[in-house]
Amino acid sequence: MKQQPLSHWDISTSRLVLGCMGLGGEWNRDPYTEADVKKAEEAVEAALSIGISMFDHADIYRIGKAESVFGEVLKRNPGLREKIVIQSKCGIRFADGSGPGRFDFSKEHILASVDGSLQRLGIDTLDILLLHRPDPLMEPEVVAEAIQTLRESGKVRRFGVSNMNVSQIRFLQQASPEPFIVNQLEMSLAKLDWVDQTVHVNQKAGTSVHFGEGLMEFCQTEHIQIQSWGPLAKGLFSGQTPEDAPENVLATAKLVQELAAAKETTPEAIVLGWLMRHPALIQPVIGTANPGRIRACADAERQASLMTREEWYALYVSSRGVPMP
Repeated sequence: MKQQPLSHWDISTSRLVLGCMGLGGEWNRDPYTEADVKKAEEAVEAALSIGISMFDHADIYRIGKAESVFGEVLKRNPGLREKIVIQSKCGIRFADGSGPGRFDFSKEHILASVDGSLQRLGIDTLDILLLHRPDPLMEPEVVAEAIQTLRESGKVRRFGVSNMNVSQIRFLQQASPEPFIVNQLEMSLAKLDWVDQTVHVNQKAGTSVHFGEGLMEFCQTEHIQIQSWGPLAKGLFSGQTPEDAPENVLATAKLVQELAAAKETTPEAIVLGWLMRHPALIQPVIGTANPGRIRACADAERQASLMTREEWYALYVSSRGVPMP
C-alpha cells in the first residue's frame, strides 16, 4: 500500500516545511529584538509565497526564542494561524542546575514543555507534537499518559517522533492509542545512510551503516510521514561548497548545477527534488531563514515529478563516491 502524505490525516497538504530553528536571534537568553521579529516575518512571508503552510519548531530552538518570535508574527498577522500547521518538539533539556544536558520523556516534562510552547507561540493548540530524541529512560505507559492528557485537553491534535528507529516507535506505540504520524530524520544528499541501508543488504559495506534497518519500509507501511531535517545539507551542493571539499562533494555540486541549468530551475530545487522523488513521499524541513533561499525551493515538487531514475541514481552514486555494489 502506498504511503499517504500528511494530508491523509487532514493535517497538511504542504510538501515542504519551513524549519524555524534559525529564527529568534542568538542561542542565548538575551531578549529577542525587533530585527529578529522582522527576520521571522520575512521568512514566513517567503514560505507562504511558495505554498509552504507548515512550520516546524522545538521548545529548545534558540532557547525558546524561535517560538516566541513566531508567536509575535502570529499576533501581528490576524488570521494567519488558521491558514497554517504548527509542529513543535519536546524531550531535550539543556544542562542546568538540576543536571547535565539530557533527554526527558517524563510526563511532567512533556506536559510542561507543551504549555511553554503554547505560551510562547500564543496559541491554544499544537497541530503536531514530536518527541524529539529517544530517551533511554522512556516508559511507554508514562508517555502514553502524557499523550492522552494533551489530546483530551485539546492542547495537541496529533503526535509523532523524531530520530527514532523501528523498535523505538513500536515500543512507544504499543502503549498509546494515538498513532504516531511523523518521524523526522536527518536525510540529504550528504547524509545517505537512509539509502545505503537499503542498498547494502547482504553487503560488507552495510556494517558501517547505522540508519535503522527497515525504517524506511516500516514508516511507509504504517503510514508514518517521513520528514527530513537538514535536507539542503547547509547548502553544500547549492552554492556553499568549500573549495577543499572531498571530490565526491565537488562532483555532486557540479552535477546539481548542471541539472539545474538544463532544467531551468534552482540548485535547491534539484537537491530537494532528489529527496522528494523517493516513493516514501519524503517531506523536507528546510532550515534556512533566508527569504531568497526559501523561494529558491519553490520548484522542488515539480522537479521531483520530472526527475528520471537515471538522474536520481546519478546524484546518489556521485554523492556516495563509489559505484553501486
